[in-house]
Amino acid sequence: MLEVPAYDDPFHNLDVPQMIDLKWTLRDIRARRWMLLPINPLHLEQLERMGLVEMREDEPVLTQAGLDAIR
Repeated sequence: MLEVPAYDDPFHNLDVPQMIDLKWTLRDIRARRWMLLPINPLHLEQLERMGLVEMREDEPVLTQAGLDAIR
């Protein structure tokens, strides 16, 4: 597996538990599990600031950067 340089990693400045939480939130959004269980609003806000998620018609959607971050 190719190692991604830290400057390309949107999670490079986060601690490990926070990175794991945000990656799971991205996966939950991609799988639309937020329809069953609410997303932590702080996670959603942070992911939006990072450019990994955007809101479309009041629904969270992964950006291309968000999809790339969980591959």
